[in-house]
Amino acid sequence: MKLNSVAVVSKFGSKEAEDAAKKVAKKLLAKKAKVFTIAPVVVDGAKQIESTDQLQDERLDLAVTLGGDGTTLRTFRNLANEVPLLTINVGGNRGILSEITLEQVDTAIDQIIADKVWLDKRTRVVASCNKEEFAPALNEIYLNRQNLTKTSEFEIKFQNDTVKQKMDGIIVSTPSGSTGHSHSLGGPILHESLDVLIITPVAPVRGLPSIVVPDEKIEIICSHDCNIVMDAQVIKSAGFGEPITIKKYKKPAVFVRLKKKGLRQMSKLGF
Repeated sequence: MKLNSVAVVSKFGSKEAEDAAKKVAKKLLAKKAKVFTIAPVVVDGAKQIESTDQLQDERLDLAVTLGGDGTTLRTFRNLANEVPLLTINVGGNRGILSEITLEQVDTAIDQIIADKVWLDKRTRVVASCNKEEFAPALNEIYLNRQNLTKTSEFEIKFQNDTVKQKMDGIIVSTPSGSTGHSHSLGGPILHESLDVLIITPVAPVRGLPSIVVPDEKIEIICSHDCNIVMDAQVIKSAGFGEPITIKKYKKPAVFVRLKKKGLRQMSKLGF
């Protein structure tokens, strides 16, 4: 893989991650790559940009994150096309989505240049409402009622089926997100390569279980105003009765992997 242009993204407010980002940027500059850093990280020879939003304007061969899962999710949301991402766990709580630690970065860069890595493509989801499409999510989209004093009724439509029940909210997860909030609510852990989605009810009145469905269009209507939350980082809203459409995003997230194997996240959870 050619490394002509690389972005290095560190965890917000973490000096440990920012210092690590400087080290990685210098290593990439030594390989003759054009390197972008995100403010406040400054490295001689690299171009600093103000936010990850600006990554969409750059033609990148690779992005590198230094932080935890939140940094990974934020970076994927702002990458155009299918830019591969090397995830390095620095200061993250668990680093479920991470591939390596900082001590392995030299080996990783050499393997990437030698084209001895595996590109792991993951399904993403995107929500839309009132003709507006929101930011894509790698893990999940969570719909919850805004009025906490009333239990909402959610109508869920997928293919030719309809499910309707009162509950506090709904999580629509990808296989990548199956080890996150959906799993904490009793949802299944899925192999990360599957082309399916999980619909996991939150506090359903009649005990509706998680449902695994094909990664096609899902339409959800809530009887009250609700929030639309992407990867627990971006929040939009929908009025009562307004259909919310959730479907597979047109472009996958692409991870750089040093070894090919499945159920990576399950092993990170200690199973």
